[in-house]
Amino acid sequence: MDPFNRPTTPPEWLDWLYGKLTRNWAAGQRFTNYYEGNHELMRFAQAQYSNAFGEIFNKWADNFCGLVVDSANERMRVEGFRMTDDPSADRDAQEIWQRNHMDADSNAAHLGAMVTGASFAVVWADSDGRPTITAESSENIAVQFKPGSKRDIEVSAKFTTDDWGRQTATLWTDTKVYTFDNVKGEWVNPKVGRNPLGINPVIPLINRNRLAAPNLWHPYSDLHDIIPIQDAINKTVQDAIVASEYAAFPQRYVTGMEITEDENGNPVAPFQVAVDKLLQAEDPDTRFGSFEAANLANYCVLIDKLVANMAAKAKLPFHYFLSGGMIPSGDAIASAEAGLISKTRERMLHFGEGWERAMRLAFKVLGDPRQDAFQAETIWADPEIRTEAQHIDALIKQSALGIPRQALWEKAGYTPPQIQRFNRMLAEQEELLHRYPAMLGPSKGGVDLAGLAQKAPQGNSGNVNRKLAEAGGSVATATKAAGSSSTRPRSAPAKNRRPKNKPA
Repeated sequence: MDPFNRPTTPPEWLDWLYGKLTRNWAAGQRFTNYYEGNHELMRFAQAQYSNAFGEIFNKWADNFCGLVVDSANERMRVEGFRMTDDPSADRDAQEIWQRNHMDADSNAAHLGAMVTGASFAVVWADSDGRPTITAESSENIAVQFKPGSKRDIEVSAKFTTDDWGRQTATLWTDTKVYTFDNVKGEWVNPKVGRNPLGINPVIPLINRNRLAAPNLWHPYSDLHDIIPIQDAINKTVQDAIVASEYAAFPQRYVTGMEITEDENGNPVAPFQVAVDKLLQAEDPDTRFGSFEAANLANYCVLIDKLVANMAAKAKLPFHYFLSGGMIPSGDAIASAEAGLISKTRERMLHFGEGWERAMRLAFKVLGDPRQDAFQAETIWADPEIRTEAQHIDALIKQSALGIPRQALWEKAGYTPPQIQRFNRMLAEQEELLHRYPAMLGPSKGGVDLAGLAQKAPQGNSGNVNRKLAEAGGSVATATKAAGSSSTRPRSAPAKNRRPKNKPA
């Protein structure tokens, strides 16, 4: 296919999208390697240095890239969806989300997007007509947006290769679904089906989404600005390790000594120098000395400066790198993590748009009118980490402003299923209180007489009467509630008079 002509047939579209996938994969693989700790070592080293120490540091790196990505990703957790004002919509969306294992797979999608720049979600229907949502890597899917649009996809394709090297591709348009096999570089064995959704089922999750020229693909990794600093840290730490081997131990020298040679004319070392050895010579003109050992603290200072630069670019608190003194607490830690929280909320904003679109498409699979719920919102867990006492105290103060109880539960971090269970429990409790007020309701004095009367007598029945009288109840009522098993009948105490104890 001519690269300057627009594709027109499904095989041409597959060739075009496979080319985009290959280019994106090359860039994304570098970021993936750095996240996993497989760095381009000796990047700033000269050839002589690499030849001398390249084998030593071939598999070693001080990896901070994982921390940069994970520190934000571990704070992003989808807890549910608020589709409409009807609470049932939230429950239906939660059921779809949980059935497709998206509480875990969404985390993997966020991670992949922040590492490589983009992830995808595919919405379809299973054999029973129920909606399915799958998270996909940018290593498998490529898309082409409609001309002039940054959201609507014209054509998308998913490429897979099995363990035996057989490659297949699925091509989606708004109206058709095509599947092909790749045989010797050619797309063959086409199968065509109808797209019942009437819209492309692939949804991009783009990291750090930006405005750009239409149809241009701009995935942006969180590691884009971090890798050069990571390479510099690796080189500095390597230099420190080499210096600790060769320069941290004071180098000694000797003058005024004749150097002997072997039978081949090669000089013979006069001493076996070691930490536990002393040097001596018989010639009184011989002089010994030593060079000053290398100060490894200079390397530590440089590493700290590089780490501080990385922390500023990644919007991470400096104490995350276990450097810079004591770990802050209270208001200090909230101030230190302000940049990280802002970055996390920005990612949640863009990823949330993708998940809301996926959920609307899932309802479209069901033919449910909630497919048009454009006011839907993704419910995220609070990315801020606070002490339980501090958080609950703030919520109690907010309740004084008249904020509904359910909203406070959401702010407290309870998931929609937990909140639904709370409401059911409260409804059951209200029903019991209505049906059995004497058994569950407290007395005017704030004491549960029914629970008090159920306690077995301890020693004699007079103590029970006395306790009940002090609680403001009557012996007749308490005796009936407790089902007293005493052998003698007891009369009620006179009003406003403390009863006397009687032997059983």
